[in-house]
Amino acid sequence: MINEKLKKIELFDTTLRDGTQGEGVNLSVDDKIRIAKKLDDFGINIIEGGWPGSNPRDQEFFKRTEELNLQQAQICAFGSTARWPDKIGSDSNLNALLEANTPIITIFGKTWQLHSEKGLGLEEDENAKLIEKSVAFLVKASKRVIFDAEHFFDGYKASPSFALKMLKAAQNGGADTLVLCDTNGGSLPGFVQEVTQIVSQNFETRIGVHVHNDGGLATANTLEAVMAGATHVQGTINGVGERCGNANLGTIIPNLILKMNLKTHSEIDLKKLTPLTHFVYELMNLHPDDQAPYVGKSAFAHKGGIHVSAVMKDSNMYEHIDPKKVGSHQRVLVSDLSGQSNIRFKADELNVELNGDKQLTKDLVNQIKSLEHEGYQFEGAEASFELILQERKGNFTPFFEVLDSRVNVNYDKKGHSQADAMLKVKVDGEIEHTAADGNGPVNALNNAIKKALIRFFPSLKDVKLTDYKVRVLNEQEGTSAKVRVLIESSDGKDSWSTIGVSENIIEASWEALRDSFNYRLFKIQSLDKETILDEV
Repeated sequence: MINEKLKKIELFDTTLRDGTQGEGVNLSVDDKIRIAKKLDDFGINIIEGGWPGSNPRDQEFFKRTEELNLQQAQICAFGSTARWPDKIGSDSNLNALLEANTPIITIFGKTWQLHSEKGLGLEEDENAKLIEKSVAFLVKASKRVIFDAEHFFDGYKASPSFALKMLKAAQNGGADTLVLCDTNGGSLPGFVQEVTQIVSQNFETRIGVHVHNDGGLATANTLEAVMAGATHVQGTINGVGERCGNANLGTIIPNLILKMNLKTHSEIDLKKLTPLTHFVYELMNLHPDDQAPYVGKSAFAHKGGIHVSAVMKDSNMYEHIDPKKVGSHQRVLVSDLSGQSNIRFKADELNVELNGDKQLTKDLVNQIKSLEHEGYQFEGAEASFELILQERKGNFTPFFEVLDSRVNVNYDKKGHSQADAMLKVKVDGEIEHTAADGNGPVNALNNAIKKALIRFFPSLKDVKLTDYKVRVLNEQEGTSAKVRVLIESSDGKDSWSTIGVSENIIEASWEALRDSFNYRLFKIQSLDKETILDEV
């Protein structure tokens, strides 16, 4: 049962502060400004911008918060209690927090006796006094103060009386929210629920939760805390953060709203959730987690033929929610596990009429399975799959033919390499012979084929190679192993992925490049090759 004290959930985002402590995460001030605007638009209530007393970047962020023009969210500054109980007013950290000029301030204090005694060298009463006076100093300056009880669950396990006494000190100082922190991220859900319930029943102050994911339980621990009475939830977008990360708001928020039927302080537009998480990944230059719940690329992807057949009849059979609710969409993958249902689904998705041709569908399934046995993988190369489908239907024939190709790599005395590629291409009976340089053989090959084709197809000038991946398929074969090349191309608006497989990495790359250019030509001019030639 949900605690009767439970009211609307207040959402607190610390992506811009705690999230930036994650390995590989680095945000400029402009990045933080852009993310803050997105968080406000999404419906986050409090945005923790950073620690103004720790670095110039965070100080600059707080100076620029006026340009955010927030519609409902409030900016929060983060810091610690003072260092000494008798030097509160002169403490540089507390004064830096006031200078940040935010309506809300979060400060953390020691609630684990081990940290108080060994880290700060303070006795129990001294630590309690430090917390109370630090909070009171900020409250006196008309700030809303959120107290982060650092290492609270570990501290409670070691000494319940000490941990609760520190919460009482923060409450006495005027903190309006007491946040129970699983700073080491190692607590179990049952323990988090039990302790949160005890605190909730013994404190009138709003209770919050802030957990890390070192045990892989951050989402479960957060939801258990909410069930036990916490109404203030902290986390980061995509769960970024130190070590194994923070509680992931991208998972927690839809669970709170869709599964627990709880209300939030501000209305959340869940349809913006998936775009928000991808936006943050992009600014942080991190690869998205394809298997992330709700927002991952694979969250609503179906591969097994039996599953796909069921989903086509009723998606509720294999989807726990309608993906549109979180701004995502259903996907069906084509692989050696595919059945005819997968092919029919993809054909419908691509607007290709199969007209009930069961033999064609069966032949396509067998062809895909045979190709995947050779090492092809069409899950991430849907453009190559579409070309196979359109060719089987008689809608596509290659727009060009390469009659001859050579790729050379030369090294100078310093070991620097220079590659060049020479191609002889035939388009509608006309032959073009060209060459191009590159900083590597694949780059040279890409430059040469593009150079040769642009004379016939000027629209290809906008096509760029945006990603290139190589995977060795049978490593035990050493340098003679087969490789799979997956490339992503873009024209500045759309992007598409194609694949090639061979024992020769240049040949595999060529296959993927060939499909990429053919796909672009097929899409922009549909089936009419003559229309393309009229561009010249």
